[in-house]
Amino acid sequence: MPKAMRLPAVLITLAASALWAGDGPVTEMETAPGIAFARYVGHVEETSPWQVETVEVDATLPKLAKKGRLRAIRCLLPSGKPEFQVLESAGDQTVRRQVILRYFSAQVQAGAIPSSSVAINTANYRFRYKGLAPNGETNAFVFFITPKTKRDGLIKGELWLDAETGVPVRESGYLVKKPSIFLKRVVIDRATAYREGNAESRVTHLSIDTRLVGRAELTVTERPGISIAERSNADLVQ
Repeated sequence: MPKAMRLPAVLITLAASALWAGDGPVTEMETAPGIAFARYVGHVEETSPWQVETVEVDATLPKLAKKGRLRAIRCLLPSGKPEFQVLESAGDQTVRRQVILRYFSAQVQAGAIPSSSVAINTANYRFRYKGLAPNGETNAFVFFITPKTKRDGLIKGELWLDAETGVPVRESGYLVKKPSIFLKRVVIDRATAYREGNAESRVTHLSIDTRLVGRAELTVTERPGISIAERSNADLVQ
């Protein structure tokens, strides 16, 4: 087992206690799902967003038959808030302005929320083991997740953990608290791909039911890093 995935005995004991929170046990600690969950609990607080990344957003308004696309750089400021710089954009202007740029604006606002308050951990969520599911060439243990409180940024749905390493490979569900009176429901499905133990890409599908233009669908692809040439051609998102 890689050194980073080894857990001190006291941490395993704490994780085992967390497995019994809520209405019943998540799963037995000595089973493979229990070990994967303990690994996840032991390292979830160590997870940090990429300091610099490229973001590609494809958005559609099915009711209006309109599409738009935008590619940008996202940099984390010392305050923890993200800053976006546009690399290129295409498609319908309404989609770009009213959907994609509003998504970036929401991300900036979300940056003001402490990460600890929205982390998928035992402080914010109840976990219940569901079963084993295929995940590409590997398998994942699936857990139901339910927020302990109704708070901005929390979802009710599922968390998938890689069966071998315990790293999170998928999070899906819906926001338990609507971020705006103009939104009726926000559904999220996010998958993270790894290479040699490091996250190399994250793809998020968003389905947003709005009161004004019907459903908006977004696919957000994030990858770490950015080239010097791309940075020099970027325009700051206002």
